[in-house]
Amino acid sequence: MTNALRFPAADPTAAVVFFAAELALEADPDDVHRDLLDGNTAGYVLVETRSPEAFAQARIPGAINLPYRDLPDQLDLDPNLVYICYCESFQCNAATKGALALAQRGFRVKRLAGGITAWKEAGYPVESDAQALAGVSKVACHC
Repeated sequence: MTNALRFPAADPTAAVVFFAAELALEADPDDVHRDLLDGNTAGYVLVETRSPEAFAQARIPGAINLPYRDLPDQLDLDPNLVYICYCESFQCNAATKGALALAQRGFRVKRLAGGITAWKEAGYPVESDAQALAGVSKVACHC
């Protein structure tokens, strides 16, 4: 018995349900980047869930900042849009916390796989506030 097959593969029907659910909850940085290049982000908004300091330091173009720690109960957001949340990386769960908070308020959400770290590692552009970069700490996440 191989290590890879020690646990049998799921029935194809179960695999369809599992992977469809996973894709319903996550967005791929490559897909988002292609949308940005095509100018086609109709239906969704990118949401940076880290602190305003992290947002000022580096963000995906067009993203808005909704720090998960400071989300009010009432938000002036379009309920017809999907909010794709991201944070620092797979090691950070600010996007998960932000997506949960938005979903609890009735909004449809996804999480961007790998966060801004995966975005930057793919070579995709980021925006920043030049003034905010002076004296930035070495803490990457700022959650």
